[in-house]
Amino acid sequence: MTWQGKRVLITGVGGFAGSYLAKALIDAGAEVYGLVKRRADGTLPKNLVDRGVAGGVKLIEGDLRDITSLAMAIDKAQPDVIFHLAAQSFVPRSFTHPLETLEINTMGTANLLEAVRMRDKTNPVIVFAGSSEEYGLVISSERQYKRALEKYGAVHPPPAKIPELPIAETNPLRPMSPYAASKVHGDYLMRTYHAVYGLRTIVSRAFNHEGAGRGIMFVTAQVACQVMKLKMGEADRIKIGNVNAFRDWSHVEDIVAGYMLLAERGTPGEVYNQGSMRTNSVLTYILIALEEAGWKVRRIEALAGGKRVDDPTQPDESPAFGVRFWKTKVDRLMLDEQLEYEPQDKGIVVETDKGRITVEFDQARFRPAEVPILLADTRKIQELGFRITKTLRDIARDQLNYYLKQENRICYV
Repeated sequence: MTWQGKRVLITGVGGFAGSYLAKALIDAGAEVYGLVKRRADGTLPKNLVDRGVAGGVKLIEGDLRDITSLAMAIDKAQPDVIFHLAAQSFVPRSFTHPLETLEINTMGTANLLEAVRMRDKTNPVIVFAGSSEEYGLVISSERQYKRALEKYGAVHPPPAKIPELPIAETNPLRPMSPYAASKVHGDYLMRTYHAVYGLRTIVSRAFNHEGAGRGIMFVTAQVACQVMKLKMGEADRIKIGNVNAFRDWSHVEDIVAGYMLLAERGTPGEVYNQGSMRTNSVLTYILIALEEAGWKVRRIEALAGGKRVDDPTQPDESPAFGVRFWKTKVDRLMLDEQLEYEPQDKGIVVETDKGRITVEFDQARFRPAEVPILLADTRKIQELGFRITKTLRDIARDQLNYYLKQENRICYV
């Protein structure tokens, strides 16, 4: 597919990934329409302004919860491709607002599919932004499986093999939040509408994607914002939740390129993982962000004492779960279950060339149910030509640069 002259509708165009996708499509010559909710003050979404495409996207007012507005948006855009990115995407909010999350994500997706189905003359390719959160409780070791059984009473379906990593499209789905459950529902709706009604739906299960402009409620943005506050003398510590969680982090530009690739070459009815095929801890992201901001990290130790690691950011590219990828010394220790920082440790002291930095654990930032580790198996989409181009340090640098602007440094320490 050549994008020159193609008509594209993006739901969630004003969001983080939506704005990057809009820019990539406009740069490729597409005519881009974007679904946005009405703003009382009439201002344009900040993400579109930041990407420099506020004037290039044809905005259409609408709401996923209003099927009539969706039908009218489709009539206006007459899209060749729909990228369905709109969602309530903040996992912690889904714990406190589950019905809102299900209404927007589940019923909103159903409304969009019905609006397309009812337009007999419109048969666009629909790329659905699913999520790695759908996989949820992925079993990485016998020890972790035992702890999960003790905590939850049951793990369904039980693992056919341990470890269940890297995560392929055939892995069990064990959602651990209302957000994740809503994405599973949308995922199945997309594939059902293909099988039953012939809609050309393609599911992307994108793993975590980050970059400049990521919502401040997400952990990498919160870390980068707090690190920049430290650098500017506006804070004296970092406050964070669980530093042991491992995520497969990609740059948003790589994920956006993957969405476009799926629209061009993906097979309708199929599911494709998108990710970096590496996994790193939240702790590593904090340490890398500190180094990219100008500190040299020498060692770390629990605030309550013990658990000291010298040279924690030392690169390690040894295999883990049968995959060779970039990680740090501290990642390796955690993956080997030789190191874990717990709430009773109170936090971590980071020794640097410019003094000590305190990373304080904040109980309010721990999730009721945590996904311990995510590592994508992306071989399926790689067969279509997908490649990761950005490193974890690239992501950290872009996020730190975003917070050089004082008006962007709205985070709570």
